[in-house]
Amino acid sequence: MTTSPNTVRALREALKFSPDNVPLRQHLAEVLLSMEQYTEAEQEYRQALMFKPGDTILKLGLATVFFQQGKYSPSLVVIEDLLKSADCPAGAYLLHARLLLNAGAIQQAVSQYRYATAIDESIADKDFADRLGISNEVLREQDEVNEIVDGKIRVSIGADTQIPNGNIESPQISFRDVGGMDTVKDEIRLKIIYPLKQPELYRAYGKTIGGGILLYGPPGCGKTYLARATAGEINSSFIAVGINDILDMWLGNSERNLHSIFENARASKPSVLFFDEVDALAANRTDMRQSSSRMVINQFLSELDGVKTSNEGVLILAATNAPWHLDPAFRRPSRFSRILFIPPPDARARVEILLLLCSGKPVSAIDYELISKKTEHFSGADLKAVVDIAVERKLQEAIKIGIPKPLTTKDLLSVASSIKPSTKEWFQSARNYALYANEGGLYDDILKYLKM
Repeated sequence: MTTSPNTVRALREALKFSPDNVPLRQHLAEVLLSMEQYTEAEQEYRQALMFKPGDTILKLGLATVFFQQGKYSPSLVVIEDLLKSADCPAGAYLLHARLLLNAGAIQQAVSQYRYATAIDESIADKDFADRLGISNEVLREQDEVNEIVDGKIRVSIGADTQIPNGNIESPQISFRDVGGMDTVKDEIRLKIIYPLKQPELYRAYGKTIGGGILLYGPPGCGKTYLARATAGEINSSFIAVGINDILDMWLGNSERNLHSIFENARASKPSVLFFDEVDALAANRTDMRQSSSRMVINQFLSELDGVKTSNEGVLILAATNAPWHLDPAFRRPSRFSRILFIPPPDARARVEILLLLCSGKPVSAIDYELISKKTEHFSGADLKAVVDIAVERKLQEAIKIGIPKPLTTKDLLSVASSIKPSTKEWFQSARNYALYANEGGLYDDILKYLKM
């Protein structure tokens, strides 16, 4: 590809005559990306997506531009949306692996990198694989055999491969590190924390220690962070479970993986077992064509019920952006009997989040109340992006003059004005479900938040 200023100039001239030509605008965005003109590339990708909002390649391009600019939170929001699509490109899994590594989630990054290269070997990146601590030779030694059948990956696991037990952590954060969410914290205290601290009182009323809570809401509003903080609040093990830890092509392996993870949680109690994007594992069975998927759901329900082994002391949290896709059986008592809406932070919570995000950074009399008013509907991830970008701009200034300058209210407001809340798209879908598929008032909290 010729990547000279003349090429850019020619493409821009062509777009003047055909501004809605998506392939042409995409080509311009790709040229700008290759020339490391990220701000202009972002503008072109955004413009192209206005004409073709569902295009996966354009979304991947925008996420890549965000990543290259250090806008990790917006990049993750776009990638998480892409990963839900049936035609998700291999490059999205690779970029997700890079984002996970950047966040310190090495094991999940390794899993996503392997998945990406299994779909498309040509995107393998030796330098990145080395950073992950893996190589092609290591993958071969594990006796993993990957093949594409009818557009899907089949992974054959060798006899010596261990069944995943989830990623066990000991979180050092607690509720004091979570801005706002007071109502949700109170629910979690009642369901999870108090039973552990006062077990005799709860047993006197016939209440067991454990159970499940489903957290739902727009992406980037702190569902995963809150789950980790819950484990930190009670000094318990935290076992994060992703879809790649469970699903396996071969019949029976997915159920065995799921059972192994629950057994590991029972052996480590008190423990918090957290399922992120749980709708991928617990989708409505009436929508499924394959009996193998139904078997996984049946196994999941059986493990939640503790049919063969008690789950007392195992605290089960799950998060989803799409609760309407969840099988209704998961909402019965002893399963996810509490379903909590995690909305975007309110004005007070935004102040608390901004204070936490700016803690330890050089600041100058920031008016957090004013910034909070100007960032209505922003998610926690959006607020983090505001602070991250403002810090990057200050770093650029500091490099030029050689003196670090503190963040100001003006710096944060300037960035906030250029970012659109990532939650608005989610509420457009949620509103329809809340209005027309609100059996038993399940989504009343959404209507209340939207003041409908």
